[in-house]
Amino acid sequence: MVLTNTTIGAFMAILDSNIVLIALPTITADLHASPFEAVWIIMGYVLVTASLLMSFGRLSDIFGRVRLYNTGFALFTVGSALCSVAPTGTLLVLFRLVQGCGGALIFSNAAAILTDVFPATERGRALGLNQVAGVMGSVLGLALGGILAGSFLGWRSIFWINIPVGTFATLWAFFKLRETSQRRPGEKLDPLGNVLFSGGLTIFLVGLMLGALVGLSSTYLGLMALGLVMVGGFVFIETRVHFPMMDLSLFRIRAFAAGMASNLLASIARGGVSLVLVFYFQGVLLLDAFTAGLWLIPFSVAFVTFGPLSGYLSDRFGSRGFATVGLLVVSVALFWFGLAPLPLSNASYTQLLVPMVLAGAGGGLFVAPNVASIMNATPAPRRGIASGMSSTLVNTGFLLSLGLAFAVMAASVPTSVLQAIFSGASGGVSTVLESHFIGSIRGLFLIMGFISLFAAVPAFMAKKPRLRLEAVVETEAD
Repeated sequence: MVLTNTTIGAFMAILDSNIVLIALPTITADLHASPFEAVWIIMGYVLVTASLLMSFGRLSDIFGRVRLYNTGFALFTVGSALCSVAPTGTLLVLFRLVQGCGGALIFSNAAAILTDVFPATERGRALGLNQVAGVMGSVLGLALGGILAGSFLGWRSIFWINIPVGTFATLWAFFKLRETSQRRPGEKLDPLGNVLFSGGLTIFLVGLMLGALVGLSSTYLGLMALGLVMVGGFVFIETRVHFPMMDLSLFRIRAFAAGMASNLLASIARGGVSLVLVFYFQGVLLLDAFTAGLWLIPFSVAFVTFGPLSGYLSDRFGSRGFATVGLLVVSVALFWFGLAPLPLSNASYTQLLVPMVLAGAGGGLFVAPNVASIMNATPAPRRGIASGMSSTLVNTGFLLSLGLAFAVMAASVPTSVLQAIFSGASGGVSTVLESHFIGSIRGLFLIMGFISLFAAVPAFMAKKPRLRLEAVVETEAD
């Protein structure tokens, strides 16, 4: 029951981080949104989620994870309903921020609740199914968004689907989930750390994304520098406060530190792939949103096929091998995209099928064992904050990947052309610019392939979790 509810939560919360991406041209045209509003329809949700994850993870260790998880599900459902009736681009951005707050409450508590409930010998499978559902939501969001936006229901239907599911799951969680965490009510919040981390992350990413979209002027470079200074101040403060928001001492645990490092790098390598494929399908191959969504389905099918399997096998044989192999397979897929000629006609879809399947399969092999190794290495009272830290890195990596994608494409293609493609007003890329656009995305795939390759190093260095000893300790405690 706990696994099913938290899996629905992870799936729905991550689904909405990507579902609007492929439908963005339709949304922008219908609401007459400005380019700035269009960017924030995507950015706002993920930024708010990434900024608040740590704070909410901290709160869950103090006040209880189930209580905050239930609140997050309700807030997410309300935010979805508001998004579905937004009359302007500005209001849609604001309602997406409400959604992001609910998503952050779900993200920061789902994995910790599962870790509390399941014994160590079954934890990999449970976390694997949960995390696979989450990343599957990220991948299927692109396909489902295209299908719904291209149907007679229109783009508002991408938010309708959250309302009945969210209402049922919120009520179910309220009446059925019980608190099992070891609460620490004597601790206090870290408001200064929260401001420095959330503010620094937001300012840096805003500068990076807007700079990549309209050009890196001194203003945006200054924003990025200010954000980095604030994040540096956060690290400095966290080592000196009595109750830090982020428990940096956890990085002394080798398996935890290695898992976090590979998690961040893998997210950077994976996050921009879907964005690039969406631009490629609709900007070069001139597919509509519905067809582009269908073309992305093999990626998600491969991920779902290998994800639960790797979670099950990692419980028996350890996570290091599966996580490492998964990242290497992703690297092969990304290098394939970067080195092989990309077709200029939708008749050559089979050329893209194999690398898409490899990318999905590799991601499925990596995610579940990686999360299991992180949570198994974390002491029970700190699992709430550890879950928040892990999810924060995933979302931060996703945002950095989007910024990297825009920066690489903007270096080869005029910004005005990118903005036109982004808003769906270009009618395709001109012949003169087409080769430059394809060259930029092939270069981006190569960069992401090397990042995935680097991510395999800390994944391989992680020690095998001591599952048997922890299982005995938990059994005796029960």
